[in-house]
Amino acid sequence: MGFKEWINRNRVLKGAFKLIGIHFPLEQDDLIRISRRFLYLLGAGGVLLIVGFISFIRFSTSSYFCGSCHIMKPYYNAWKSSKHDFVPCVDCHYPPGFTEEVRGKIQASTQVVKYLTRTYGTKPYAEIDDASCLRKGCHSKRLLEGKADFKKGIVFDHKPHLTEMRRGRRLRCVTCHSQIVVGTHIAVTETDCFICHFKPEADGSKSPIADCTICHEEPKGDIELSGIVYNHEDFVDRGVECEKCHIDVVQGEGGVPKERCLSCHGELEKLEKFDEHQFIHDHHVTRRKVECAHCHSDIEHRITTRVEFVKTDCLICHSASHRAQEKIYMGTGGKGVEDMPNSMFLARVDCAGCHTIPKNGAPQSQFVGQTKEASEAGCLSCHGKDYLGILDDWKASIEDSLKKLKPKLEKAEKLTKGTLLDHKSYQEANDLYLKAKFNYEFVAYANGAAHNVEYSTALLDQAQEDIEKAITLLSR
Repeated sequence: MGFKEWINRNRVLKGAFKLIGIHFPLEQDDLIRISRRFLYLLGAGGVLLIVGFISFIRFSTSSYFCGSCHIMKPYYNAWKSSKHDFVPCVDCHYPPGFTEEVRGKIQASTQVVKYLTRTYGTKPYAEIDDASCLRKGCHSKRLLEGKADFKKGIVFDHKPHLTEMRRGRRLRCVTCHSQIVVGTHIAVTETDCFICHFKPEADGSKSPIADCTICHEEPKGDIELSGIVYNHEDFVDRGVECEKCHIDVVQGEGGVPKERCLSCHGELEKLEKFDEHQFIHDHHVTRRKVECAHCHSDIEHRITTRVEFVKTDCLICHSASHRAQEKIYMGTGGKGVEDMPNSMFLARVDCAGCHTIPKNGAPQSQFVGQTKEASEAGCLSCHGKDYLGILDDWKASIEDSLKKLKPKLEKAEKLTKGTLLDHKSYQEANDLYLKAKFNYEFVAYANGAAHNVEYSTALLDQAQEDIEKAITLLSR
């Protein structure tokens, strides 16, 4: 029995094919005959498929669709209660332009597939391009509007933040308008402002953009406090810094614990770039949307009214006064020499292991406190009489190296100042001079003989080599 005979003998199949305009004639040689009805149905089906596909695309890019997924509910609800509740999600999440719109619609459609196949992530991540914020009809004139009141007493200007480098970093709209506060959508997170403005410079000094008057104007009029009337204008006119009175308005350093990198990265080659600050900020702030608080610890900024005696942090006055000693003891911080930790540091001996001799007597200490100094007694108490005189030998050796190196540094300094900038070896020689000068001062200020004599010797040897090469280059 042939195929056509089998179809014609089966009434159900024959009727079904006939209904859609397909016949299997037994008396003709044609295997199949198609009527106009089938072509009409095929065309109608194609139109319905296209309409359905377009409708699906339109629906998948609607804000309602975004909120239909349970993992997006918190973000959808935050959007509904925000000032942007009239703006469709895709207007922000996809930059303007036909190409970007097509890419966005395709990407939105793939989210449906991920949802149905349960392959979606539980922590949604999205980036918003500046072009979305600055598109026509939204904030296209934001950069031209000048300063605006962020909140009472705080003035903000978008233009310098988006058109100029801030602390050597290029910012984006979402650098400040982020999504790290639960229940808010594209809100300004003051924590990010504080990290940028108040994080100390690399040398521990105050950042130039930490000046109070950048954001605040001084309070106007007389203020009465505990029966005393004063006016801020009197102090401002005399150039008195705000921190003279408001001593604890900034709390925290905004540092970056290295372990925070592990929450996103596991690749060793990426972790090795931890100290490449420019690279890190370029990839995390300028190119991507990583909130500052994901990496930096918090910095708090507020004014508190004290009713008890002022008890403030010593670091306000005594800032990193032992940084050089700490670094050289750890065997790091020098230039051109591999890290070389002191064996005492590796044995977990802290400062109190050597600093054992009280500086002040009992009558003095009750008024000025107590400071303990280091001496050879600290060495002998652990190592015995075999170490008698060894500290003096170390000091004599380092002092001799410093004494020999100093006139060469002075000679190189004169040569660099007297050499034209376009000299073919100027840049190389100047870099060598600065490197040698740094190592010289590092050992001198850190008391290298007492804190790490091996590392100090290596640094001064390197400085000696660098400075001699610099002099040779500039003497040609």
